[in-house]
Amino acid sequence: MLIKEGDHRTSRIDLTLAAILSFVAGAVNSAGYFAFGYFSANMTGNVSLISDHISLGQVVIATAFASIVVLFILGAFAASLFIQLGKHNNWQKVYALTLLAEACLLLIVGALDIHGSGPTRGTLIVGMLSFTMGIQNAASTRISTGRVRTTHVSGVATDIGVGLATLWRSHSPDARNATIQRLKLHSATIASFLLGGIVGVASYRAVEGAVFWAASVPLFLLSAKYLKR
Repeated sequence: MLIKEGDHRTSRIDLTLAAILSFVAGAVNSAGYFAFGYFSANMTGNVSLISDHISLGQVVIATAFASIVVLFILGAFAASLFIQLGKHNNWQKVYALTLLAEACLLLIVGALDIHGSGPTRGTLIVGMLSFTMGIQNAASTRISTGRVRTTHVSGVATDIGVGLATLWRSHSPDARNATIQRLKLHSATIASFLLGGIVGVASYRAVEGAVFWAASVPLFLLSAKYLKR
């Protein structure tokens, strides 16, 4: 799941990876919003809010949302740079190491949420969460050549609409089968993101920052499975 790339991956491998990572992303995104009122993975909404607050003259708030967007980009940049370095040096476990780094960052976020204080605590935590989501999205996108996207659902929902139209008009069995596999992948992504969000909010209400520690567990288990090889 974290070794094969691009066309060497099967639909089942992509679906399993998408289900795990989108569950984590849904939990992190929803818990972060429930706790602090900021989305850590919804860059479309964050950019729109930057525009809103700038138009209202609320520059400080707009800057806070801009920092979240920048940190998401930096997370994706850092992950992509690390993956390129790993591939250049033939590190077969580079994707496992990338998810391990994300898991460690979630542990730090949980500790900050439980023990941190101050007026900027919420922005700092959501900024770090956004950085981790950038890491995750870059890793899943690169290993699957764009088929698996796990931190947001706008593009995935669009792909479902396009896929349904393609399925409606297609008469080729091979094309229909390929479209059905893509629809299964995208549907699983949205369903897991939704379930993760429900679990994330419910868990934050019960254990607060420890939910981010719990969200790191699937990442630790997944990365450990491949690092042992």
